[in-house]
Amino acid sequence: MALMDERSKRILTTHVGSLPRRDALSEMMAEGKSGAAYDDAVAKAVADIVRQQAACGIDIIDDGEQSKPGFVAYVSERLAGLEPITGSAPQLNSREREAFPEFYEHGHSGTAPPRMATTGPISYAGREAVRRDIANLKAALKDTPHVDVFMPSASPASFERYQENRFYSNDDECLFAIADAMREEYLAIIEAGFLLQVDDPRLAMHYMLNPGKSVAECRKWAMSRVDALNHALRGIPMDRVRHHTCYGINMGPRTTDIEFKDVVDIALGVNAQYYSFEAANPRHEHEWRIWESVKLPKGKAIVPGVITHTSVVVEHPELVAERIIRFARLVGRENVIASADCGFASSPRAVPEIHPTIVWEKFRSLSQGAALATQTLWGKA
Repeated sequence: MALMDERSKRILTTHVGSLPRRDALSEMMAEGKSGAAYDDAVAKAVADIVRQQAACGIDIIDDGEQSKPGFVAYVSERLAGLEPITGSAPQLNSREREAFPEFYEHGHSGTAPPRMATTGPISYAGREAVRRDIANLKAALKDTPHVDVFMPSASPASFERYQENRFYSNDDECLFAIADAMREEYLAIIEAGFLLQVDDPRLAMHYMLNPGKSVAECRKWAMSRVDALNHALRGIPMDRVRHHTCYGINMGPRTTDIEFKDVVDIALGVNAQYYSFEAANPRHEHEWRIWESVKLPKGKAIVPGVITHTSVVVEHPELVAERIIRFARLVGRENVIASADCGFASSPRAVPEIHPTIVWEKFRSLSQGAALATQTLWGKA
């Protein structure tokens, strides 16, 4: 395949998924608009976002999640068996909020997720929605240069937190029902010829979100959630699967993040070929050294973040190249794809944390840095 061939020649670039929306589309989405005008706005936004990625030199592109009101919130619109929970949502608690209550008191990231109740058998009801997503992306790809295409989809564990089980005999049974339902979306993405990216931030965030749990308890939890994810991925070719975990979009102190060394072995247990993780923000950049002792399984590749969503500073291409080269010298140059730490617009909002003009400049720096790293690693002039 072109992806494998290109990986042997140079450092490829990609990103994590969500990209800034046009203001008009964000407003329509926030207002809950639907119908032909809304569908047309989404299609135009996808076409525009695909062109912008290619113009910035991104090799492995997606639809920017333009149709989704959130990387995981969209799932509640695609599963049957759910009902909204009425009343005020409880305030989200976390290690981060407990450590910096004054910071989070003033409206920073960290609000509670929407609440749904599972009141009946869970099944997939998003066939038309995923069909539209696929059609929009395929239409946008015409005459647009790219090496490959991915489409993100939420992990079972990510959506598990968005619902309260009121139907199944236990939470594990509910989790596997979610996995079986999401499998239908995974298969649709694969059958469309795209790479499937499974968005699984909770694998790394569970520790921060649960102040009363130890690292050992969170590891045990994570292993059981990987079992559910692998159940959903059964039979799907691993070379078409990317797994992404991170610490969320929060531009906060981040002192309570679990260390990646404590979950990397669990992440590598996912039936995927590509593993995406944060590696550019100041809280985690030093963790590139774990690959001195962690052996990357044969045939696998890593997709480290070498630009970050946690700062408006645009990384210099030479710094991007240095970050790429560190990983390449530890796991092999053909086993590194340069990426971002996380998404840049996971939900519609009037003022994103990273302004779109900065996002595109970061992407250009990513592409330039990958070219510089290629010169060093392959000896190309």
